[in-house]
Amino acid sequence: MADHVDLILEQWAAQRPDLDVSPMAVIGRLSRIQRAVSAELRKTFAAHGLDSASFDVLATLRRSAPPHRLTPTELMKSGMVTSGAISQRLDRLEERGLVVRTPDETDGRGVRVSLTDEGRELVDRVLPEHLATERRLLGALTGERRDQFVEMLRELLESLEGPVGPAGAACCRNSSRTSGACCAV
Repeated sequence: MADHVDLILEQWAAQRPDLDVSPMAVIGRLSRIQRAVSAELRKTFAAHGLDSASFDVLATLRRSAPPHRLTPTELMKSGMVTSGAISQRLDRLEERGLVVRTPDETDGRGVRVSLTDEGRELVDRVLPEHLATERRLLGALTGERRDQFVEMLRELLESLEGPVGPAGAACCRNSSRTSGACCAV
């Protein structure tokens, strides 16, 4: 059996037999899988009026310890959220009544973001469907093969991002690990 990446590899082998294109076998498949997975997850989130980034903010707050409150910086480091879009994302979620921003009691200049009851109910409603979508997408991998795949992916991710630091965020490869600077996962 062959997939689309096999066809690409055959074409490169014919056109550039002098090159080892074997990395494309992994990276090409990861890229195509990521696109397919993202498309399916978008459908799940859209059915609830969300996008992936908004769900990630809500899920990051929900999985944090009660009272499910973080600073915008903590949201960035703890979730899959970039700094450039966090304010806009929080604005949209706050307009919908899913989160609320309040002054930080320990730092008068900062804010804390909390889930509202409506936000918590929404993420609790979406999460089982999200997991069902992920389970369906991984249906071809069962038992031991899935466990092996998880270990291989963990090894690859750690080689790219470094190990998880004490703050619980993966340190960026390009950041100064001694300074404690970390990036979003």
